[in-house]
Amino acid sequence: MKSYKRQAGFTLVEIAIVLVIIGLLLGAILKGQELIDSSRTKNAINEVSSIKAAHYSYIDRYKRLPGDDTPVTGRGGTWATAADGNGNGVINATAADTFTGNNEVSTYFRQLRAAGFLTGNPADTGANALPRNAFGGLTGVVYANVQGNPQPVLAVCQGNVPGKAAVAMDTQSDDGRPNGGTVRATQGANNAAPAGAAGAYNEGQVYTVCTAI
Repeated sequence: MKSYKRQAGFTLVEIAIVLVIIGLLLGAILKGQELIDSSRTKNAINEVSSIKAAHYSYIDRYKRLPGDDTPVTGRGGTWATAADGNGNGVINATAADTFTGNNEVSTYFRQLRAAGFLTGNPADTGANALPRNAFGGLTGVVYANVQGNPQPVLAVCQGNVPGKAAVAMDTQSDDGRPNGGTVRATQGANNAAPAGAAGAYNEGQVYTVCTAI
């Protein structure tokens, strides 16, 4: 008599259970990524709000613009490691200076930190003085007529913002258009300097998003 061995395998029920489990795991992963993206967007919006609040608090206390204020280093304490502005009544921050920290861009953050309105070391200089945003890019300031603004506008700019987040930031804070309102965007990665405004958002691109102070 021949001996027959029963072939091992999965039943349809077992396969269905495995597929359901895989589906649940994929759903949880996707939902988790969505929550992470949402959290980063909220952090980016909150960062801008914090800088704007620090800006106006500084003006209220010292009656001068942060970054342009002078002399400041003689105030003692943390001010000794800050830097003086030139006192000309504007913040010297061209588009090219936004993420390099040149002119009064780094001075802007150094003075806000020395005053206690922002966290960080007021002794940091250049690009090292610029905060990192929620997307790993830099946060800087600009005072120029960029992104379609006919007149120079003082704005907080965040580099390396993914397209999906840029849309959410603009929609939640302004009008959802990269070329209008108080929130505008320039397409470009690697902390691209603010220049012309994008005509429309593309979620597959990267942007520098600037919010008027």
